Amino acid sequence: MSKRYLKRASGSARSDTESVRPTVQAILDDIERHREAAARKFAQDLDGSAGPFELTPDEIEDAARKVPGKLKDDLAFAHDNIRRFAKAQKDSLREFELELEPGFVTGQRCIPVRNAGCYAPGGRYSHVASAMMTVTTAKVAGCKSTVLCAPPGSDKRMDPAIVYAARLCGADRVLAIGGVQAIATMAFGLFGLPRSDIIAGPGNQYVAEAKRILYGRVGIDMLAGPTDSLVIADASADAEIVAADLVGQAEHGYNSPVWLVTDDEDLACRVMLRVPQMISALPGTNRESAAAAWSGFAEVILCDDREIMAEAADDLAPEHLTVQAADLEWWLGRLSCYGSLFLGEQTTVAYGDKASGPNHVLPTSGAARYTGGLSVHKFLKVVTWQRATEHGAKRVAETTARISRLEGMEAHARTADLRLGKYFPQESFDLAGRG
Repeated sequence: MSKRYLKRASGSARSDTESVRPTVQAILDDIERHREAAARKFAQDLDGSAGPFELTPDEIEDAARKVPGKLKDDLAFAHDNIRRFAKAQKDSLREFELELEPGFVTGQRCIPVRNAGCYAPGGRYSHVASAMMTVTTAKVAGCKSTVLCAPPGSDKRMDPAIVYAARLCGADRVLAIGGVQAIATMAFGLFGLPRSDIIAGPGNQYVAEAKRILYGRVGIDMLAGPTDSLVIADASADAEIVAADLVGQAEHGYNSPVWLVTDDEDLACRVMLRVPQMISALPGTNRESAAAAWSGFAEVILCDDREIMAEAADDLAPEHLTVQAADLEWWLGRLSCYGSLFLGEQTTVAYGDKASGPNHVLPTSGAARYTGGLSVHKFLKVVTWQRATEHGAKRVAETTARISRLEGMEAHARTADLRLGKYFPQESFDLAGRG
């Protein structure tokens, strides 16, 4: 049982945060110290706009009028799918009470964080879907305040489609500010915003590093690197569709890894021939990004059988994992390390990116080994509680006293001793914990 590489990557796709960390730290320190004045300065220097940043109701309405009716219908369809999926996620997590001992009751509550900060990237692409994925999920969770920040375009205005999507999804505040200064604005509560309890949404390496630095002071969805995608395909797969799916994800950026894992060398060869042809037919910057990603960060792995294919996929733990192979139920049960799974050629990563419902903010760079993607659960705090009668807590108190003394924590033990002495003054207890 083995695997071999028909194509190997020449570069490492992990984000180079070390190089941007001093810059990001300096920006955050300056904004925390000088607050709105510093945020305006960096926004002017980096976004070309010094504010005002928050969109007024009239500006939001004006942006909505610029969005074509068909696009509004498309956004409504996507929003409804995202909302219903997030609602089902929320319903899967329940509150409960459990009586562990007669008279000793414990429980679980699911409490939404108060203030959610959502970020939608700008730059080469207008990330309307990211606005919907983050804002909708926070609103379904029940956050008291949901803010969306996105950078302005060259006209110093936010993309009207993003503005409309924010309104459709229920954002309470919308600000045309991007980059590190946007993350700082939400984290520090600038321009009249409440301080965000959690910040969610993808961004470039500066945004990712700002979230990394602030993590702990504020919650974050995850630390994200370049987008990555893996296709598992066997002899039954359509080489044209496999190639198209690889190119579709390589388009994200020059360092976006894509992998093909297969047990059919003929399929692999046909895909490797077709991918460059598809890339060459793309327009401008899309072609440049996909070509660089395929040249430097793509791999094709040939395996002996499907078990080795599954093992290879789990080792890579891709953000997106597509299976175009026979016996999809076997793959669904076997695969364990991925951000989101796409089973069969009838679905594709682009569906998940834009409109199908499951969230597209997903773990990258192998993080799918230990975490899933953004979900309604990220905006909920799962907390516990307990209460007891005097008799219900009796055995717990005795056990607590003895374990505390075993650990050398005498003050802990005495909190239990005191209650036993008060509630059961006529009884004696062996609380020394020495056998």
